[in-house]
Amino acid sequence: MHVGGLLRFSMPADAPPDYLRKLMIEFRGTHKFSAPWNQRLRTVSLKGFMPAWDIDTDIDLEHHVRHSALPKPGGERELGQLIARLHSQPLDLSRPPWECALIEGLADNQFAMYVKMHHSLIDGIGGIKLLEKAMSTDEKNSRKLPAFWAAGTAGNKPKRTRAPAPTPAEVIGSVVEMVKGQVGSLPDIARAFGSMIGALRNKEDTLQIPFDTPTSIINGRIHGQRRFATQRFELARLKALADAGSATLNDVVLALCGGALRRFLVELGELPDKPLTAGIPVSVRPKDDEGTGNAITFIISTLGTDIDDPRERLEAISASTKRAKAHVQSLPKKAMTQYTMLLMAPYMLSLLSGVGGRTRPMFNITISNVPGPDKSLYYRGAKLEAAYPVSLVTHGQALNITCQSYNGYLAFGFTGCRDTLPHMQRLATYTAMALEELETLYLGASQKPAPVRKPRVRKVVVRKAAVVVVDTPADPAPKKAPRKRVKAQ
Repeated sequence: MHVGGLLRFSMPADAPPDYLRKLMIEFRGTHKFSAPWNQRLRTVSLKGFMPAWDIDTDIDLEHHVRHSALPKPGGERELGQLIARLHSQPLDLSRPPWECALIEGLADNQFAMYVKMHHSLIDGIGGIKLLEKAMSTDEKNSRKLPAFWAAGTAGNKPKRTRAPAPTPAEVIGSVVEMVKGQVGSLPDIARAFGSMIGALRNKEDTLQIPFDTPTSIINGRIHGQRRFATQRFELARLKALADAGSATLNDVVLALCGGALRRFLVELGELPDKPLTAGIPVSVRPKDDEGTGNAITFIISTLGTDIDDPRERLEAISASTKRAKAHVQSLPKKAMTQYTMLLMAPYMLSLLSGVGGRTRPMFNITISNVPGPDKSLYYRGAKLEAAYPVSLVTHGQALNITCQSYNGYLAFGFTGCRDTLPHMQRLATYTAMALEELETLYLGASQKPAPVRKPRVRKVVVRKAAVVVVDTPADPAPKKAPRKRVKAQ
C-alpha cells in the first residue's frame, strides 16, 4: 500500500564528476526533519484502539536513503525495471514509512530520484507535490536547497496550538446539526442511486453503473512483484486532439488507455466482449457551490474496449464521462461526501475483507489525471525533466494508470502486478499508437493507424544439422508458413 514518484533530472552544466557522490553524502548527513518525513506509526496499545502518528527524532538515514546505479547508458526500459524492483519491496512500518533512492547511470547525462511513501502517510500525488515544493523555479536559487525531508521546518517537532475546550451545549448543537444535514441529504442520495437503477433498465442511458463490468485478467489476485512503465506526450498535442474531437483532455487520456488496453488484450487473446470500465477520481463543483471550493468524488466511465473504431471509442468515452459528471453534479454539496462514501463502500470492504480478485470488480481499473506545475523546477542546479507517478495495485485491480502534467508534458505511470501482466511495457507503446490513430482521424496526420498484432506462437524444430525457427499466427491460414533455415552453431 505504498505509492511513489520517479523524478528524472539533467545534471547541472558545471557538475563535477563526483556530483552525485557528494549529494549522497549531504543527504545522509542531513538530520533535520519536517512532517511528514519524521512521522512514525504508533503501535496500538490498550490506551487507544486507533493507530496514531508519533514524531521520530532518531531516524536512520542509511536505511531510508539509498544509492543505486544502472549500467551506462541506462534507458527508460532499464530505469523502469529498477523502479519495479524497488517498488516491489514493502516498507518497514516500525520506522517512518518512506524511502528515497538516488539513481545514477542514466543516458544523456541524467540521474533520477525515486521516493516511496506509505499511503497512510500521504497519497502519491500529494507526495510528488511535496517534493516539488522543496524545489525552486530558479536554477541559481536551487543550488543551496536542503534535502527534501528538511525543507519547510525550523525544528523536528511541529508547533501545537490548543483551542479552548467546547462546552457541552456546543457539542450537542454540533451533533444535532450534523444529523440534520445527513437526514436532509437522504432524498438527494436516494435520487442519485435511483437514477443508477434506472440506467440499468434503460439501455440507451450512457451512465456507467458500478459492478456492471466484465471480469478480465487485470481483475484477479495479485502477488508481490511489480512492473513499471512510463510514457510522455506534449500537452499541446493532446489538447489539439481534444478540441478536434469536441472532448476534454481527460477523455483523450481515457481513449488512449482504452485503445492501448484493447490492443494489449487482443494480443493475449483475453479481450472481454463487454467494455472495460475505469474508476476516475475527479474534482466536481456541485450545483449549489458558489465557487468557494471543490468536492472530490469518483465517477465510472467506459473505456470502449469493445469498439474497434478509435473515433467511435472516443465519442463513447466522452458521452460516458459527460453523463457521469452530470450525475454527480446534480447532487447538492452537503450530500457529496455521503454519496461518495456509499458509492465506494463495496470497494473499500473488498480491500479490508480480502475478497478482492475473487468477486466481480466494481470497475476494472483506476485511471487518474492530476495537473502539476507548468514551469521548470530545479534542485541543486539540476533541472527536473519529468515526474512520473508510481501507484499501487490491489487484489482485483492488477493495473493502475496515473498521469501527471509537468512543464508542458503529460507523463503516464503504468504500475502492474508482474505475474498478471506479461510484457506490460507494451501498454506504454500502445498508448502512442492509439494517439497516432486518433490524430490520423481527427487532424489528418500522416501516420497510419497501426494494425492490431495477432498473437504468435514460436516453434523450434531441431534437425540433424540445422535449427529451424518459425513464427506462425495463433490461427494459421491453410497456406503453409515460410520457414527460415539457420545453420547450427
